[in-house]
Amino acid sequence: MKVHAVTVCPDRVDVVVGIDEGGPMRTSSVPGVAERALRVLPTLEQHWCDNPAGRPFTEEIADTEVPHLFEHVIMEIMALSGSPRTLRGQTRWDFKKDGRGVFRVSVEYDDDLVCLGSIKLANQVMQHLLGTSDAPDVDAETARLRSLRVRQAS
Repeated sequence: MKVHAVTVCPDRVDVVVGIDEGGPMRTSSVPGVAERALRVLPTLEQHWCDNPAGRPFTEEIADTEVPHLFEHVIMEIMALSGSPRTLRGQTRWDFKKDGRGVFRVSVEYDDDLVCLGSIKLANQVMQHLLGTSDAPDVDAETARLRSLRVRQAS
């Protein structure tokens, strides 16, 4: 999974994500991804997800689009960094228009710098979840993102 573009809009940030040819499109093709996700971000258990099957997100993690998990990882990192849990995200795709493997993830934000930092950290978390890197220090990084909030308020 690669982040191709990030656009800051007045009410949201849009992220264009690509899955390389042969890369995992669904979390079900990555053994252990759900367990790793809940180990790195245990509070993902609290997430609600509007999905066609009406499944809780803890079940959805096991078989969903990889960028959909990325959306939730971004939102959770933002929440751990002080953003309200009422912010929403959305993952969509139009393979006919954008090409196979291109997804568009949108997230609402209350602080653009925290949101952008959360996207960067979420990308690192996703690389770990997909088995291509070590886990980042989420606690240290979310503390750093929280400190950005304090500086701006001063």
